[in-house]
Amino acid sequence: MKKVHIVGLVIIAVAIGFIVTMASNYSEYQTFSQASGESKMEFHVVGKLDSLKGMTYDPQKDANYFSFYLKDNNGDVRQVIFHGTKPQDFEKSEQIVLTGSMQGTVFNADHILMKCPSKYKSDQLEVSSN
Repeated sequence: MKKVHIVGLVIIAVAIGFIVTMASNYSEYQTFSQASGESKMEFHVVGKLDSLKGMTYDPQKDANYFSFYLKDNNGDVRQVIFHGTKPQDFEKSEQIVLTGSMQGTVFNADHILMKCPSKYKSDQLEVSSN
């Protein structure tokens, strides 16, 4: 084999390894404590709505500001801010998957995926701030 072929194979192997590493980071759900360790990265956090702490949404004041508290799978409760409208039947969701990043102790959500209870099948509703 020529040196050019060997170098080409090494570059391809490194590129494949990089792609596999990046894909594995987005396929796992994180907790708030894992997300708070890294800044400016996007995470998927799954949890349930903490209805005891309440929600903030006033469409007359700002229709693109929705704040609530989410309890992750470890029981850690954090405030979540979503710059978009409040999803319909948000309170009825069994599980919520957030995509976004931590800024201090607040999770800024870019997307909300709600897993709502259904009598016949599991429905999912995705909401994006864009």
